[in-house]
Amino acid sequence: MARYGLIGRSLGHSFSQHYFTAKFKREGRSAARYDLFELAEVTELPDLIRNTPGLRGLNVTIPYKQTVVPLLTELDPVAAAVGAVNTIAIHADGRTTGHNTDVEGFRSTLQPLLERLSKRDTDIRPRALVLGNGGASRAVAYVLRGVESIRFASSAATAPWATSRGSSWTAPWWACVR
Repeated sequence: MARYGLIGRSLGHSFSQHYFTAKFKREGRSAARYDLFELAEVTELPDLIRNTPGLRGLNVTIPYKQTVVPLLTELDPVAAAVGAVNTIAIHADGRTTGHNTDVEGFRSTLQPLLERLSKRDTDIRPRALVLGNGGASRAVAYVLRGVESIRFASSAATAPWATSRGSSWTAPWWACVR
């Protein structure tokens, strides 16, 4: 049986197991299963992988999107640039590859909005404030850095990933919001 799952510290809020169980059923994947794996510490991951037969992939949630990185064999280029992982592929030989699909999810949501804005005759200059300093915030900042028309700041403004490319903002984030 192919097994997949979600790792995090507290997973009572998660709808992932229900979502993927229903998805596997719709797709006729009766040999696939999705479980929730609550880990008290991220360092429990190697044992989970070693002791869970058929485990092929994991989603990663709070608070492990960044702390899981050193435990993985490799990262795809986007995950390496972001410094956070939300998906782990587990290969037959035991290698693990971290991916960050939050980047594409946010980019695909933002792009149509920017396209609509560019078609208007307006002087609106989009700005953004990224709240938080976790893995999802890093993914959002990564996407925003690639969009020259959007200036942004972060509540984690001391982090090197937290401001627009070429930004001269030195004030605290709350002073940058206008």
